[in-house]
Amino acid sequence: MKNMILTLAVAVSIGSVTTVFANPESLQQDENKFTESFKQLSRDTAWEQKEKVDLQFNTYHPQGMTKIGDLFYMSSVEIIEKPVKYDEPREGYDRSTGRGIGHLFVFNQQGELLKDIKLGEGDMYHPGGIAFDGESIWVSVAEYRPNSESIIYKVDPNTMKPQEMFRTKDHIGGILRDGENGNLKAVSWGSRRFYEFNQKGKVVSKVNNPSHFIDYQDCESAGKENMICSGITELPQQGSSTGKYELGGLALLDMKTLEIEHELPISLVSSEEHNVTRNPVYLENKNEAIKLYAVPDDDKSSMLVYQTKLNKK
Repeated sequence: MKNMILTLAVAVSIGSVTTVFANPESLQQDENKFTESFKQLSRDTAWEQKEKVDLQFNTYHPQGMTKIGDLFYMSSVEIIEKPVKYDEPREGYDRSTGRGIGHLFVFNQQGELLKDIKLGEGDMYHPGGIAFDGESIWVSVAEYRPNSESIIYKVDPNTMKPQEMFRTKDHIGGILRDGENGNLKAVSWGSRRFYEFNQKGKVVSKVNNPSHFIDYQDCESAGKENMICSGITELPQQGSSTGKYELGGLALLDMKTLEIEHELPISLVSSEEHNVTRNPVYLENKNEAIKLYAVPDDDKSSMLVYQTKLNKK
């Protein structure tokens, strides 16, 4: 999942950005190992914070993150005018469109911004979770309201140029490419629906999400048969009439059936008291350990890096 540290095949320099690609055979082998490693995680897993990288730019409201070589790619929405909820639905919508700008940021391990790619068009300015398939980064950009519309892009890390692939009639909150058949798996607003599209945008399947544990924010493939998703759900805080509690978690899903094979809660919180799986999450399998990268806070953000050891087999 999320592009483990692998045997490197080639590095391509584009201006100040160097993109490093992995050997496909090593990628598949390591992803299969990562699936088994992920299944060792549980609610009792101890995570140790290893780093806190202050991001040296306004991150706005981060959404999804992936990693290619030593570079991080993070989608984010800059909200200029927040959508306003209606007293009663209007034309099938529960709120106004608002206004904003979609971003795909590229930054290094020191938190320095290397590239800001603008995404979206008109009322569609809200990027979702992103994924790297070994060749391209996939990202959806939707209206900032449920049951709306989205543009699906893929971005070439060589040129950093986005290419519109298709549009669809729903808010797509996260998307990834199934490496086995080339189709795209996606989640709707709050991940209440799962979609499968072909690369021309035809809906191959559409099913309701049977799990209500967390709303998936960011998903990426984990080998041929699985994908891993992260996210939160907001619950009322006991003893408070206005406060909310963020329950975070990770889930391993079967890519074909979308059934959960393994899941666990995450209780780590940031200095702003957000659960670390609230926004982008990136997992890395390395040297008998799993590293978790997260950017849970908005605007003036830090990338928090945690690590847990695995049982040797």
